Amino acid sequence: MELIETPNLLEEKNKHIHKALSFGKTKVVNMQLQTGEKIAEHDSAADVVIIVRSGKVSFNVEGQTVEVTPDTILHLNPKEKHSLTAIEPSDLLVLQITS
Repeated sequence: MELIETPNLLEEKNKHIHKALSFGKTKVVNMQLQTGEKIAEHDSAADVVIIVRSGKVSFNVEGQTVEVTPDTILHLNPKEKHSLTAIEPSDLLVLQITS
């Protein structure tokens, strides 16, 4: 067992991106963004699962826009181009899972 802390650091600084854990073929990244902060368009060779723990984030995936909240989970297929913008101060987990 390993307990990993992912403290909310948005009061201390803006955009915070931290690799929280890596095991097997999975990487877990904690991303914290202030309202309006963006991550430019990119893709991943892995499957990506986005879990928003708090806040609301707008994702543009291959030209389609969706809002991801704590009530939803977003799955991205490998190589899907995407960008994102925080609509509210947001704390999310990004899981990258390779085959």
